Amino acid sequence: MRKILITNDDGIDSEGIVRLAFAAEDFGEVWVIAPIRQRSAASHSITIREPVDVYPHDFPVKGVRAYSCSGMPADCVRVGSLGVMPYKPDVVLSGINDGFNMGTDLQYSATVGAAFEGAFQGFLSIALSEKFGAPREVTDAYLKEVLKECLEMKVLGNQVINVNFPGCSISDFRGIRRNCRTSGCSVFKDHYNVIEKLEDGGIRYMVEGEHNEECEEDTDFRALMENHISIGIINNVG
Repeated sequence: MRKILITNDDGIDSEGIVRLAFAAEDFGEVWVIAPIRQRSAASHSITIREPVDVYPHDFPVKGVRAYSCSGMPADCVRVGSLGVMPYKPDVVLSGINDGFNMGTDLQYSATVGAAFEGAFQGFLSIALSEKFGAPREVTDAYLKEVLKECLEMKVLGNQVINVNFPGCSISDFRGIRRNCRTSGCSVFKDHYNVIEKLEDGGIRYMVEGEHNEECEEDTDFRALMENHISIGIINNVG
């Protein structure tokens, strides 16, 4: 039986990781080791100068062994596969993230960072994301089908499978688009606003993103803007 390690960057109590664990039970033995709190945009960072605390955690999917972790999503993969689990996982699943992870946002994503760590450790690794705050109809209808397909994919040791689900209704859904290349664009174009003048000449800034839908053809970004599920392969370092 497959040994499946699931993590995320939205925290162990997020809705997305529960839905993913429920679907993954059809494919193997599921372990959940995820951050105790939100860790978005932590990329592939790990904890090296302080301990990582792991606690058993109540989880709403029967049969799943779950643990919260004080560290980053990549820490969860490391401590999970190298310490908590009594054997190595065959697969690392990261998600389901509340928000797309495609285009240039992949550089910042801790959902993808955790999957990269899984690939680095030698496991088939799949990152899964969906549109922020949008209806989950397409994800819930096609999640098991997409998992089944991705679990049979052959990738190189430095590669991660990246999946994004659109936020449209089933009636507007246009199918699965495979082999999507990564866009060079981002969903948000960021700038920084001054929100406060501080003592001793300091200035406090807050990032603000302007929504963007301009993107190249044949990319993950374009697939999602056209109401497709996007499946692509992205390269880790090395």
